[in-house]
Amino acid sequence: MDTVTIQNYRNRFQRVLHHIDAHLDDDLSVETLSGVAAFSRFHFHRQFSELLGIGVFPYIQGLRLKRASYRLAFRKEMSILEIALSSRYEGPEAFARAFKQRAGLTPSAFRKEPHWDALHDAHRSIVTARNSLMQQTFAPIEIIDVQETRIAILSHRGDPASIGKTIRRFIDWRKSAGLPPRLNATYNIFHNDPQEVAPEDFRLDLCVAADRNVADAESGITAGVIPAGRCAVLRHTGSDDGLGPALTHLYAHWLPKSGETPRDFPLYCQRIRFFPDVPEQEAVSDIFLPLA
Repeated sequence: MDTVTIQNYRNRFQRVLHHIDAHLDDDLSVETLSGVAAFSRFHFHRQFSELLGIGVFPYIQGLRLKRASYRLAFRKEMSILEIALSSRYEGPEAFARAFKQRAGLTPSAFRKEPHWDALHDAHRSIVTARNSLMQQTFAPIEIIDVQETRIAILSHRGDPASIGKTIRRFIDWRKSAGLPPRLNATYNIFHNDPQEVAPEDFRLDLCVAADRNVADAESGITAGVIPAGRCAVLRHTGSDDGLGPALTHLYAHWLPKSGETPRDFPLYCQRIRFFPDVPEQEAVSDIFLPLA
């Protein structure tokens, strides 16, 4: 089989993965997906599992349950019934069984006190499957002048696996402070790389633009500033699983060729569109590399 034929075959499955991403709320039967790929429905499920290393149903269920876990943890305004139905389960009982099998907790227990380890472990097979098939592309990098931005900061220090608790605190606080995402930009400041430091040394700041002093010592909120200056900006569209390759592209490929020198301020990003409010592959983050 020549290279062009192999790539055409893979392209048909890439169409399937894009269709799943865009229609996670809809019917995603083998009949539907085999039609997207233009393959026989009698063979599609075997073709899918042999190529990606995971079955069609576990792949789709894994995406739906990941989205459900984020809604349970971070979107308290959604009821468990709403989350169950939007995940294509007939009712809360079937959803609870499937969720507990994957997460080790019932949806209500997870909502009360999320534990992510089992979900992250289960999701690795999906990440591996996607990476084996989907080639990541990168948007053009621009250099812009950034204006100074006053921010309120909740700093996460410690194991990256526990950052979900910090995110929940941050969401609850910004709601009480009247700083909604649609009006006040959301930033993350990356003080170090979780792959390069011990878990206890990891630090990431969760930030929201605030035009007034909203420091709150009781809640752990401090005031800060993202300074004005030149920045290289790379727009990343998709899951945070793709942030690593995007940063590799920025630091290992673009920066050496650019002739630029990083400034003495950490890498940061602005969250433009949020998962689970949009499909994970439609989430958008602008990555800023401060330049001298």
